[in-house]
Amino acid sequence: MKRITALLGLLVTLSTTAAPFDYGLKPVEVAENTWFIEGRTEDFSFENGGNIVNTAFIATGEGVLVLDTGVSRRYGEALRAAIKAVTDEPIRMVINTHQHPDHFLGNQAFKDVPIAALSETREQIRISGDGFAENMYRLVGDWMRGTEVVVPFETIELGIQVMGAHRLEWIRMGGHSGADLVLFDHTTGVLFPFDMVFYQRALTTPHTPGLKQWRDEIAQLRRLPFKLMLPGHGPMVTDHRALDQMDAYLQWLDQTLTIAAEQGMSMNEVMQLPIPDEFDSIALREIELQRSVFHLYPAYEEAAFAR
Repeated sequence: MKRITALLGLLVTLSTTAAPFDYGLKPVEVAENTWFIEGRTEDFSFENGGNIVNTAFIATGEGVLVLDTGVSRRYGEALRAAIKAVTDEPIRMVINTHQHPDHFLGNQAFKDVPIAALSETREQIRISGDGFAENMYRLVGDWMRGTEVVVPFETIELGIQVMGAHRLEWIRMGGHSGADLVLFDHTTGVLFPFDMVFYQRALTTPHTPGLKQWRDEIAQLRRLPFKLMLPGHGPMVTDHRALDQMDAYLQWLDQTLTIAAEQGMSMNEVMQLPIPDEFDSIALREIELQRSVFHLYPAYEEAAFAR
């Protein structure tokens, strides 16, 4: 009997492992002709297939505008199927908002339509895309099967553009990755800051040119008259709470690294510093603090030594 029970357990395990890879994407219409797909506030893993990113799309009346394509070919294909399930409009354009892999590795599913990005982003993906993809294979395994880098081949035009019934404003920022697109839809009042804003999930810092620049650009976002904000990671909001959280965390991180460097603390010591209680609701705050110290602390030490 024990052998039969063990065999049944093995069969269940094997059937679960062999189950189709399904992201289960469910677009939510959050404004007129505007859909949002929210990812998990987690780190990359085989269990989530890398589905930690928010994506979105707008049915403009003259075709669908796709805002980021996700982490893998499978995600891109699932996204394209999800779009088809809610609108008959053809896909007109795909946008890659910045260089990080969870935002462009689904491009394969859309390579028959224009894929656009900032010129800097196109170059960053051309140079680093294969390395990003290899790392994602290590992190999420077979979810990445068949994924190859498709570099965006058009350059987005900044400023106001009219697409169908939507008056769209493309804004260049750089606090998160060095070249970050922000989209404000004047027609619906929806702001898409993408990874310029993380909410309830700790921000990542591997390519930031500086926390002060990031804070300055958060202040710029405050001045936009949005009705709804769809951050790059975390839930949507209808007010400034995500911007408040971002600014408070960036300020604390900058001050903490500055003071630690002035006191001559080691990198390991800084990684063990307590995180204020006000950030308790932010997922992955401990691990992302450690990563941010690794990314940023040497520059703070250099600045302290130079004074």
